[in-house]
Amino acid sequence: MKETKNISRSRAQESSAAIEKLYITMRHLFNRGFYKPMGVSGETLREALLQLRPEIYGTIAEEKVELSGLLYVIERLPVGIEECRFINLTSDEGYSKSHFTPIVPPKRKRNCYRIDDEQMNVEITRGRSDIYDILTHLTFIFIESHKIKDRVLLDENTKEFTRDWEKLAEIVKQEETLPLIEREIAISHASNILGRSFEEILDIYEGFGNKENPDRFLHVVYWLGKLAIEEVIFNNKRTITFSPILRERLGHHIHGEIWANNIKEVLRQNELLDRPIHVISANMHSVMNSIFATHTLKTKFKDKSDFFIFEELSKPGANDVRDKVEEAALKYGMISVPDAASGTNIDVQVFDTAKIDWAKSAFPNAKIGQQPPVIIVMDYAFGEQAYETIDELLKPYKFEKNKYFLNVESVSIMGKAGILEGGKGDIMIPSAHINEGTGDNYPFENELTAEMFEGNDIPVYAGPMVSVLGTSLQNKDLLKFFHESTWGVIGLEMEGSYYQKAIQSASKIRKSINPDVKVRYAYYASDNPLETGSTLASGGLGTTGVKPTYLITIKILEQIFNVK
Repeated sequence: MKETKNISRSRAQESSAAIEKLYITMRHLFNRGFYKPMGVSGETLREALLQLRPEIYGTIAEEKVELSGLLYVIERLPVGIEECRFINLTSDEGYSKSHFTPIVPPKRKRNCYRIDDEQMNVEITRGRSDIYDILTHLTFIFIESHKIKDRVLLDENTKEFTRDWEKLAEIVKQEETLPLIEREIAISHASNILGRSFEEILDIYEGFGNKENPDRFLHVVYWLGKLAIEEVIFNNKRTITFSPILRERLGHHIHGEIWANNIKEVLRQNELLDRPIHVISANMHSVMNSIFATHTLKTKFKDKSDFFIFEELSKPGANDVRDKVEEAALKYGMISVPDAASGTNIDVQVFDTAKIDWAKSAFPNAKIGQQPPVIIVMDYAFGEQAYETIDELLKPYKFEKNKYFLNVESVSIMGKAGILEGGKGDIMIPSAHINEGTGDNYPFENELTAEMFEGNDIPVYAGPMVSVLGTSLQNKDLLKFFHESTWGVIGLEMEGSYYQKAIQSASKIRKSINPDVKVRYAYYASDNPLETGSTLASGGLGTTGVKPTYLITIKILEQIFNVK
């Protein structure tokens, strides 16, 4: 037993060292300005990722190509990036004013631009976490591309390839939607190329496709292999560059400052600057729906529970009912502030509770006092971007010659996170955030408690949570250590410590907001990386996340509205 514990601890230490090496290497490459991922300059990054073997990248260290991890990554990178030898990470440098059409990945809010056949530009406006996310994903797909090359290139000198590769090349070059028979023939060839079964590829095939290209899976496999082959035969190395403007701007809160000032200007224009303010980091539907949906839709959904209505609102194609709720919200005090100019990609809603008709809301017993509060709901930040945005939002607002200190009474953070004990949809109530890699820790008094959520048929866990550099960098050994050691970590997420750092500096050091500002943190589980088949790469939550999302939202609003 002792020997097993020592092995487990040793692996956790190796994993921790690998994450630190990745972190340091990426910063070094960024400062250098460019590197070749499959060349000498990218070797340390590749070795560290292979040593770490993150759960989300599955079989990265094996000969067979990882399918679920590849789909997870492809959904977070721009369409066509597999064809590009040159990937340029830029700041917001004016491409939105050009003829280039922005390409937005399905699962990541970032603008990308295809410059020509060989170059893709990716805009970085959300800080270092965005860079770590992209670089680890690119390192993964390039490693996988060389696995494809190793399986199809028989001889570098004679440029002899396997029959499967030649057949796949012929099929991909047709550039037409494949009929069923040809598609299955192509999948048969692909299964030999990837070292995976016909059935495994069939199961994931549609996930890669889109309306324009339902056979994109074959396209991705071909181009990844093609560029890897060219790296070996012609020495045409893929290159990642960081623009000079990005290197100059990173860490200066340029995007966060513009974003925060836009919100404060909306508050000023609507004469809300002097009112009590409650900030909630959440999605763009749960607060609005929690206040207005049940009353607005009561005739449509007679005798149905609140959570049934919330599930209906969450279904694809429910635009008509969603529009009705939004119409009611806009009528009774909601101001929509979509992010159009800052580059943060964080939309905002401002709720003036003085304009809410409480009899037509889900909180008829709300006690809001003589100064009705203002609620600022901000969409999810990404990693270190949480510090930049909240830090700027909590600063005083300067207008003309005046300085306005915001009367921030509470900051509430809710969202998805990985859980280390339990399953998808369970609730986590943190008591502290620990920064992975540095060990910096941020204990706090959480206004939300586990007891508040009892009796709802959803397991609830309380304890410290770890803020990780990226969900794609986690492995079982390290997470098991965090969970089973004296840290007693219950889950992992990417923003908590950054939010708390900003709140503490604003309230305790800068004194720009109330030193006794209340904080609320609660998360629901999107995955359990300690369980095989339960990582983020295993798929979405579906409706499993609806109930915990609204339970958390309602508990936050009950405290703001003084409802027992």
